[in-house]
Amino acid sequence: MTPFLPRSCQRLASWTCCLAALLVSTAGFSATTEPAPKKRAPPKKPKTWETFEKCIYLENPSNDGDSFQVRHGKKTLHVRLYFVDAPESNLADPERVLEQSQHFGITQAATLQAGKKAAEVTRQVLSQPFTVHTRWTVAGGRSRQPRYYCIVTPSGRDLGELLVSQGLARTKGAVAPTPGGEPSKSVMARLQQLESEARRQRFGAWSTTNTP
Repeated sequence: MTPFLPRSCQRLASWTCCLAALLVSTAGFSATTEPAPKKRAPPKKPKTWETFEKCIYLENPSNDGDSFQVRHGKKTLHVRLYFVDAPESNLADPERVLEQSQHFGITQAATLQAGKKAAEVTRQVLSQPFTVHTRWTVAGGRSRQPRYYCIVTPSGRDLGELLVSQGLARTKGAVAPTPGGEPSKSVMARLQQLESEARRQRFGAWSTTNTP
């Protein structure tokens, strides 16, 4: 004998059966449906160089051999050189000073002295208008003003190469293909040769080195 159910219960049972059937059919549909293909992110556009000619060196207490402020027209730019690292001129970053002194094989006091010399050479070399190339890659640092990696060419010569050849910077830092298309590996190889020659000649920071 079929148990008696009130009409409201009968309707509820009917709805329950329909819902169960719908869930079963939906599960089967989901199991056979292929997942949507993932969208690929568009390829990043390569950074391009922007060139500023007739730039002017700006005096600033934070300037050193490889990091300084320049002006182009009404704009001010805080430059950080590609490829090279000049000695620090103060103890604001003692760990870096220690690392640099170990690289050059000199005392920390001699490192700071070389850093001051590098800053003075940069200031003198940039006493006349010069050219700055940048890809607007942000460089780190303690300055509140953002710094950007740049290649600086006074009178057509690369400032980084000049510092390394005089023993006032080492081959180290951010790299990039040059505005002329020279691969960064080629630039680094040339700088390493210049650094080896400066060490052999005992130029700049290498003058009191304890390394052979």
